[in-house]
Amino acid sequence: MKLVSIDYIPGKELEALEIVKGTVVYSKNIGRDFMAGMKTLVGGEIEGYTDMLNTARQIATKRMVDEAEALGADAVVNIKYGSSSVMQGAAEVVAYGTAVKYK
Repeated sequence: MKLVSIDYIPGKELEALEIVKGTVVYSKNIGRDFMAGMKTLVGGEIEGYTDMLNTARQIATKRMVDEAEALGADAVVNIKYGSSSVMQGAAEVVAYGTAVKYK
């Protein structure tokens, strides 16, 4: 499955199918919270949260691709990612784009 953040695929004529998306709500654990709190005292990257969000993006992308494959899509174009805090200690990550077939 080809995934691109632009709205076309060079050299291909596309037929748009529909919007596809994948979402996940991921929560941090108490160990990550404690270490993140300690890291804010000295500054720098909070690697536990970076890893958590990377994992959440991978899950959301896989779910989006699964939805596109169920439609018989060849690719997903114009992919975007978003995230938001859903509640204390949990973040939602969403991946979405347009599923397309090659003509």
